[in-house]
Amino acid sequence: TTIALFGVDSRENALDKNTRSDSIILATLNNADKTIKLCSIYRDTFVSIPDSGYTKINHAYAKGGYSLALSTLNTNFDLNVTQYVTVNFYAVTRVIDLLGGITLDITSDEVKWLNGYVREINRVNKTSVEGISGPGTQIVNGTQALAYSRIRYTSGGDYKRTERQRIVIDQIFAQAKKSSIPTLIQIVNEMLPNISTNLSSTQILSLANDIISYEIVDTTGFPFEKVSSKYNGVSYVFPVDLSSNVTQLHEYLYAELDYVPSSNVIEYSQYIHSLGY
Repeated sequence: TTIALFGVDSRENALDKNTRSDSIILATLNNADKTIKLCSIYRDTFVSIPDSGYTKINHAYAKGGYSLALSTLNTNFDLNVTQYVTVNFYAVTRVIDLLGGITLDITSDEVKWLNGYVREINRVNKTSVEGISGPGTQIVNGTQALAYSRIRYTSGGDYKRTERQRIVIDQIFAQAKKSSIPTLIQIVNEMLPNISTNLSSTQILSLANDIISYEIVDTTGFPFEKVSSKYNGVSYVFPVDLSSNVTQLHEYLYAELDYVPSSNVIEYSQYIHSLGY
């Protein structure tokens, strides 16, 4: 089972319209061995958005909501993802607070950026949460954790930011596993009105009930082979041979060996190669 997780950047806490998906993560659950893999799709990845041409993948959500975002993932990477969950700033901060916070190891060069984002999230959520006092391993609240996941101005740039996002998800998962089933059901019931998803409440409650038996075993970012470059004055992440990247993605997510990409993927790959990547 693969579920697309979208984190949108709306300053009005919108979920469905006029907002880009600045966080795109594929969560693949192996129902046989109860393992989970998380794969971030870099938001600046150069893709073909159906009926819209080539641009950054995070524009798909802004142009056509979750439906176009899923279609873009599926057509460019030969996937068949039908389920999604979209969260905004409020949803992320609230679920972490309901879990009692999470543990993060924050470096000295992350502190000032984290505290700057805390101030921005406070403006969006109309809260007055304080920043952190310094680096180190510490329990952070929802606002501080979300701020951490938004940092992209340290070494590693946006690639490092996606790693932070996966760390936060991993820590949310670890904290949820320590919680009782009644607590998780209470959290699900409170969060449902504050997220967008095509999963039913029954499906979500079933996932919450099964969470203790699953483990997150690996996380990564996609494209695997990539280059950051400008095209027509805009910065993109170009897959270096999209076809081979898609083959690797299917092996990573589904243990499909020697996957042969579709003609669509080959066409997109050839076009990207014609641009010099």
